[in-house]
Amino acid sequence: MVKVDFDDLVVRGLHGYVREVTERLGLSGECSYVQAEPLGVYLALDGRLPGYPDRDVALLWDDERGWAAAVETHSGEDLLVQAWFGHDLLPAPHKVARWVRGLFDGRLQQPRLVSPRRPQEDLAARLAPYAVDALMPLPRLA
Repeated sequence: MVKVDFDDLVVRGLHGYVREVTERLGLSGECSYVQAEPLGVYLALDGRLPGYPDRDVALLWDDERGWAAAVETHSGEDLLVQAWFGHDLLPAPHKVARWVRGLFDGRLQQPRLVSPRRPQEDLAARLAPYAVDALMPLPRLA
């Protein structure tokens, strides 16, 4: 009998999901980091947000608040969140990419803090299709 480690499946699924978000953003290389405990993502972005010409930008994701766009500090402190995606913890990768493009185009919303939520019970099921993608190369988008 094969024993399935659901935590490993979630992490693998998150890797695949982040990989697709990365592809949709037109990024390549090792620009992301997926952390297993606590479950989270750091995704470095190319470009600068309006109003922050000298600061690197990153996307952050966690299983309580979802996606946030943040700017790096010069002191190595925590990143400064500039916007939250919204209430969907795991939006489709193309929606994340569209949101990021809007941020770079100056459609930055005020960073309304998204209240922490209990981890979604369906997170493993929603990430499962991406777990397979994590093992196979994605086709290049036109």
